[in-house]
Amino acid sequence: MNKKMTTRLLNVTALVLAATAAGIVPASSAPAAPQCSMSVTLADWGENSSGDIDVASGESCQIPIQIRGKVTDSAIAQKPSFGKLKKINASTFEYKAKAKYKGNDTFAIKATGQGPKASGTSVITVRATIK
Repeated sequence: MNKKMTTRLLNVTALVLAATAAGIVPASSAPAAPQCSMSVTLADWGENSSGDIDVASGESCQIPIQIRGKVTDSAIAQKPSFGKLKKINASTFEYKAKAKYKGNDTFAIKATGQGPKASGTSVITVRATIK
């Protein structure tokens, strides 16, 4: 290999390493949390609904917003007391139960969207049973 090619290869390698360290390129992809085992009664957009999930202590699961149509915006309306809730994207949240805790937790997600019959903002209250 000539000096010019070696220098170019070293520069590319350094750029990849710097991008990985900066979080621009993930070094490894962590597997996504599985979807929560849910029992939910969903209303239409503009109406509130509630549901129940089961999750093991210290474990995570994803909660997709499954109201028919398109989710245009969402946010955490009420944080859980015994776990963490984070927004993955406009239509999916991830709940992680507190390690070594067994019992109940409650949180709420506020979502705005448009469906075939209605549009508006809904609050989805979720009751978690942590086993």
